[in-house]
Amino acid sequence: NQEINMKRSKINGSLKNAMKQLEAISFKLPVFAAWTFAEWQARRDSTGVIRETMLGWDVTDFGMHDFDSIGAVLFTIRNGIVGKPGIGTPYAEKLICLTGGQRLPLHYHAVKTEDIITRGGLVWMELYNAKQDGGVDYETPVQVYCDGILRTFNAGERFEVVSGGSVTLRPRLYHRFGAEGDAVAGEVSSVNDDRTDNYWAEAVRRFADIIEDEAPLCPLCNEYEKWLAP
Repeated sequence: NQEINMKRSKINGSLKNAMKQLEAISFKLPVFAAWTFAEWQARRDSTGVIRETMLGWDVTDFGMHDFDSIGAVLFTIRNGIVGKPGIGTPYAEKLICLTGGQRLPLHYHAVKTEDIITRGGLVWMELYNAKQDGGVDYETPVQVYCDGILRTFNAGERFEVVSGGSVTLRPRLYHRFGAEGDAVAGEVSSVNDDRTDNYWAEAVRRFADIIEDEAPLCPLCNEYEKWLAP
């Protein structure tokens, strides 16, 4: 439905806002973050690893059609490929830029372990254990390491992750996090596979459907083959 799909103009505006957020905390991105389409095309032969490991910008509403409430601008800085240790790095690093009121959907990973680190602003988080069948355990307390210190929370209890603080999320731990005001979260993890290692408790599609109402500012990490013809 074109009425509810994300518009490219919304994505472009969100990218510009995320760049301002990162500038405000003096976080520098790799040079390819600012490449024009012409620069991407000229470097196609030398950017195979970037494209294959899906580095770069990622703007999504998770298919939930309410980007201002459920969505984020992400940038993958480093990554590898599960089962291909010679490509990329054996770990991943991302940035997650949130504007006031945005959150990510409730989900867990079966393989990936990740640290979520507040780089700027204030991030809130809610955690649940996963049941044996993969469902959400809304009852049992959750134990998790925050900056290396073991803490216990009630299922779904909201807690704050202050700037510089981190939470280590191990496999099969459901998590949902967001921000009341603008915030930047970092993610440092084992190799990230967004195509196969996300298990959602909400009706989610990982990458947004987009209406092309204006020219893209830059290709998103799942769009390289679409926009960069061989």
